[in-house]
Amino acid sequence: MPHLPGQPPVEITLRRSARTRRFSLRISQTDGRVTLTLPQRAREADAMAFAVSQEGWIRRALARLPQGGRVEFGADLPVEGRPLTLTPGPGRAVRVEAGLLTVPGEPAQVGARVAAFLKVMARDRLIAASDAHAARLGLRFRQISLRDTRSRWGSCTHDGALMYSWRLIMAPPQVLDYVAAHEVAHLAEMNHSPAFWAVVERLFPGWQAQRDWLRAHGAELHRWRFGD
Repeated sequence: MPHLPGQPPVEITLRRSARTRRFSLRISQTDGRVTLTLPQRAREADAMAFAVSQEGWIRRALARLPQGGRVEFGADLPVEGRPLTLTPGPGRAVRVEAGLLTVPGEPAQVGARVAAFLKVMARDRLIAASDAHAARLGLRFRQISLRDTRSRWGSCTHDGALMYSWRLIMAPPQVLDYVAAHEVAHLAEMNHSPAFWAVVERLFPGWQAQRDWLRAHGAELHRWRFGD
């Protein structure tokens, strides 16, 4: 992936579009990702020359974004809504112990080990929540997958496949449960009509508070960096 030179280098995501006629830059407020959109037939070299010409604007915009946390020893990482201090631990498994998240291995491995631990925990919690909500509706989903999505916390396809962001495990448990209820409700209503929201209310009364939490704090979960 191309980078804007300088210190620090800035990764540029190139996106070609048949509908655009000129270069345009966008910086995500969620994770600081820099996307350069270019016409279908434009040369990548010309696109990067444009990015270099906008370096000052790019770096000023990135500097204004809240800084994300790096997953490393000493950091206080939210897990199920409460901060756990990452600390070296014995053995081979990551463990939760009295306000700590103990992580074995070298410091360079912390991000990858913690991400793997959180994904397993997220899958367990989301399967349990989805099973419970689907049982209340008398419906079944086909499968559950986890991704590191930025634009949505979950989705449901017409054939009953549920997808969730594994970063939900960092949110309070009620927030994760609400997202599961929301996506399972789509098994009954594949829309966002009043009938859909009635199903959500049946599965998770008072869901509005959890949706508001995600709107206010969801971006903070995306800013945690688990690798270089």
